[in-house]
Amino acid sequence: MTAPLSGEGAASQGPSRVLIWGAGAIGGTLGAYLARAGHDVTLVDREAAHVQAIREGGLSLTGPIEEFRVSPPAFTPDEVQGQWPLALLCTKAQHTREAGEALLPHVAPDGHVISVQNGLNPLILNDLFGEARVLGSFVNFGADYLEPGVIHFGGRGAMVVGEQNGEKSERAGEVQRLLQDFEPQALLSDNVMGFLWGKLGYGGLLFATALTNDGIADALERTEDQAIYRALGREAMQVAAAHGVRPEGFNGFDPQAFSPAGSDEQVARSLADMVAFNRRSAKTHSGIWRDLAVRKRRTEVDAQMGWVAHFGEQHGVPTPVTGKVIQMVHEIEEGRRPLGHANLEELAAFLAGASGTEGP
Repeated sequence: MTAPLSGEGAASQGPSRVLIWGAGAIGGTLGAYLARAGHDVTLVDREAAHVQAIREGGLSLTGPIEEFRVSPPAFTPDEVQGQWPLALLCTKAQHTREAGEALLPHVAPDGHVISVQNGLNPLILNDLFGEARVLGSFVNFGADYLEPGVIHFGGRGAMVVGEQNGEKSERAGEVQRLLQDFEPQALLSDNVMGFLWGKLGYGGLLFATALTNDGIADALERTEDQAIYRALGREAMQVAAAHGVRPEGFNGFDPQAFSPAGSDEQVARSLADMVAFNRRSAKTHSGIWRDLAVRKRRTEVDAQMGWVAHFGEQHGVPTPVTGKVIQMVHEIEEGRRPLGHANLEELAAFLAGASGTEGP
C-alpha cells in the first residue's frame, strides 16, 4: 500500500466557500460538519422535499457519533444561482454525468470540482470540466438518508483526497485541510485512483451481501460464502492490474489478499478485518441494500461493478462473477428476484460451474 502523502496538518484554515451538489447521505453529512465548522456551505439537492425541510427546520445529523442541526442555504438544481470556487459532487454515481452538466455553470472558471462518490467518476467529470479542474476523493464512512432534513451518521471510515495524476498540489492540500473539519484523519494521497479501485473491489463484496437481507458484517462472516467474495475481489484486482493501477487497501480490505497471488488465509484474514470494522458502525446494512429493500430504486451497480466489467473486456480479463452479480441486482431492481440468501447459493453454483469445480 502506498503511504499517503500526509495525514497531518491543522484543520483550522480560513472559512471556505463550498457548493455541495447532492445533500443525501454523503453530501449531507459533509455539509453539516463543514457548516458547523464555520464554512460558507450551500447545499443543492434534487429532492424538493429534502430542500424544503432544510429551509424550514435545518439539516439534522443523528446517530451514535453526535447529533446536531445546522441551517445552510439549500436549493434545488433549477433554483441555485451563482458560481463557487469549490464544488463537492456527492450524487449517486449513476447520476454523475447529468449532475455534472447541471453543476458545470456553477463552478468558477478557475475553480475545481471533487468527486465525493463511489466509482471512477473523475473519468466522467474530466469530459465536462477538463482533467485539470477535477480532483478525486475516496470515502468509506457510514451514513444514510432517513427522511427529508435528516441524515444518520453511523460510523467513521477512511477519507482520502488527491490529484488524479498524483501531484502534490497546493489546492489538494487545501481540500484535505477542509475535509479534516469533518474527518480529522482525512489523508492526501498520490494514488487516489488506487483507492477508488480498491473501493471497486470492496464494493463488489458489498453488492453480494446486498443480495441477501443480512447486514454487512453478518454476511461477510459466513465462511460458506467466502469463495464468492474471494472470486469477486479477485476479478476486480486482476482488472486493476491489467489497467496499470495499484489498488490501495482501507478499513480491512486488503488488495493483496484478493490478488492472484493471495492465499485463502489472507482472504479470510481480510474478511475478518472487514467484519470487525463494520461491527463498529451503527450502519449495519449497505446503501446498496437500502436502495433495494427500503427505497426501492436503482442502485449504483452499473456505475461501480460496471467499471470492472468494462475494463475487464477492454483488457481481455474475464469477469463472469461480476457480470452475474450485476445481472442479479438488476433483476431485484426490476422486481423479478427477491432478496434472500438463496441468491448467494445460486451465485455459488454459478461460480462452481464457471470454475469447473463441484463447489465454491
